[in-house]
Amino acid sequence: MNQYQILINDCLIGTKHVETAALLLAKDASITAASPRCQISPQQAQLFTDSFKYTSTTREKGLHYQDRQYTCVRADHSSIYCKSDGHGLIIVKTLLYVLVATYNDNMYPSVCVEAVEKLAEYLREKGK
Repeated sequence: MNQYQILINDCLIGTKHVETAALLLAKDASITAASPRCQISPQQAQLFTDSFKYTSTTREKGLHYQDRQYTCVRADHSSIYCKSDGHGLIIVKTLLYVLVATYNDNMYPSVCVEAVEKLAEYLREKGK
């Protein structure tokens, strides 16, 4: 298990308020690490990384992921938050990576957001 897989498991899934999570390489949208139930296609990974280039479109149209249409509630140069009937999609960008996380209606959205943003801040501090 690589160090990024450990970060995903311990810092995100371990909170019990992140359902699935993945770490994508921003330059080519390849998956560096992912939680066991996280299924992101290469096309979906590219869409997530490209969402930061087109934040106004992301805000307007939202995102589709795992058979669910998400409404965007925040989209800026570093964070995208989306929701859909008690479920959520959090995407946060660092210098080298894009973190993707989901939560469900049995989890606290604020805890999920906080965990993802804290991991992103840790990666930024490390220059990643």
